[in-house]
Amino acid sequence: MADETSTPHKRGSMKSSVGSVAVQRRRENAVTVGKERREALMRTKRLCREGVSSENADVPVDDDMAMDEQQSVLEVQTVKFVDELKHAIGYQGKGALHKRVNALRDIRRLLSKSEYPPVKAALKAGVMPLLVQCLSFGSPDEQLLEAAWCLTNIAAGQPEETKALLPALPLLIGHIGERSSLPVAEQCAWALGNVAGEGVELRNILLSQGALQHLARMMLPNKGSTVRTAAWALSNLIKGEKKAASELIRIDGVLDAILQHLRRGDEELATEVAWVVVYLTALSNVATSMLAKSDLLQILVDRLASSNSLQLLIPVLRSLGNLVAGESYVTDNVLLPGHEITVSAIQALTKCLKSEDRVLKKESAWVLSNVAAGTVEHKKIIHSSEAVPIMMRLLSTAPFDIRKEVAYVLGNLCVGPSDGSGRPSLIVEHLVSLVGGGCLSGFVDLVRSADMEASRLALQFLELVLRGMPNGEGPKLVEAEDGIEAMERFQFHENDELRTMANELVDKYFGEDYGLDP
Repeated sequence: MADETSTPHKRGSMKSSVGSVAVQRRRENAVTVGKERREALMRTKRLCREGVSSENADVPVDDDMAMDEQQSVLEVQTVKFVDELKHAIGYQGKGALHKRVNALRDIRRLLSKSEYPPVKAALKAGVMPLLVQCLSFGSPDEQLLEAAWCLTNIAAGQPEETKALLPALPLLIGHIGERSSLPVAEQCAWALGNVAGEGVELRNILLSQGALQHLARMMLPNKGSTVRTAAWALSNLIKGEKKAASELIRIDGVLDAILQHLRRGDEELATEVAWVVVYLTALSNVATSMLAKSDLLQILVDRLASSNSLQLLIPVLRSLGNLVAGESYVTDNVLLPGHEITVSAIQALTKCLKSEDRVLKKESAWVLSNVAAGTVEHKKIIHSSEAVPIMMRLLSTAPFDIRKEVAYVLGNLCVGPSDGSGRPSLIVEHLVSLVGGGCLSGFVDLVRSADMEASRLALQFLELVLRGMPNGEGPKLVEAEDGIEAMERFQFHENDELRTMANELVDKYFGEDYGLDP
């Protein structure tokens, strides 16, 4: 039995030998969604420019604090305000709280309103121990909120600046407990999310100090933005942490909260929770199994069909793909031929294939490649759907990464279980249909690709055509698309596997007797 915390063995990658086409598909790193997602959504760290509560909304800053000020002026002001905070903390007379809050607010404004927050200057001036002191238990909420806000934006800075929060972490975690007000708890959760986004070292420290359990409890009540912030912080905290992912899904109420927020939450909330599901299903077999046996698949399909929000569709699609790729229960017991959810899922994925967004096209093709690796009945459902003509066009016109994913789907549609010889059996009807529709030129182009995985996949598809097209038409069809020339490029290729595959195909189907009348 596989380790319950290991990355699930998703669909197997393409077989390497000629005549052995994949019926399974795998992503070695299911956590990586792509550079375009990271750039578009900026999920790892977030600067807090506006308060978590309308009661703490800022008034406009003074002209001398505007965003276009020179950095040197900001640094001078920062040193001044940190010094004022130091004196305010030491002051015990009338209006002491008012002085402390005003001093904190001045610092916070610089850290949140400036184009280049003067974090380094604040740390050099000694702001961190002062902020930690202002976070002490029993302090008024107004003071706690301002201090946590300052820490949130310091944590959004450079790695060494984020690490400066180490002395504050136990207090930040303590303040997301049940006894804290919601605004304070949410601001502290935001700060912790920024810390967790910095990397493995700080995530491990947060996990060792109990942050996972406290943030998980914040997801349970239906408290709007508080739940959103907690979910975002959790997605940063469990990223890459297999044990933490399994631990999170086992916390009482978390599974039900995930389903509730995805089903009923607004799109912003659903987006944050969907990212939690992405990491749970990518990292933990336990989480994947529990989620697969819940109502999650139906909820994801419904969201996929009804939403037009790119920010939501990407994690929903990735979650769906991880479930299909990582848990056979889904294809064996849920996405069954004849079931309404199966038809709805294919329709929703087809909608994403039609999208103008490159990520959605690529991700939906990845999901379909895993569904197409199921039973012959699964293949028939996809083959008869609107998705196939769309993918045929994409194979010829889309960017390379999308063409590669689409090729996996089309290839999987043409193969069935092994025929006993080590090679998969052919679904001739599908092969004839796809080749007749013009897909062969797209696969020949992939043979010429510098990407060895794509070349291997395309060579395997050519083997299907050469072996399986009725009346021995395969060689002529491949030759007509300049497939011989494409394969001969591998005659002296440095990769032994590809060289052997291509040479064997050329020798077997285009040898000395090729073209001679019988």
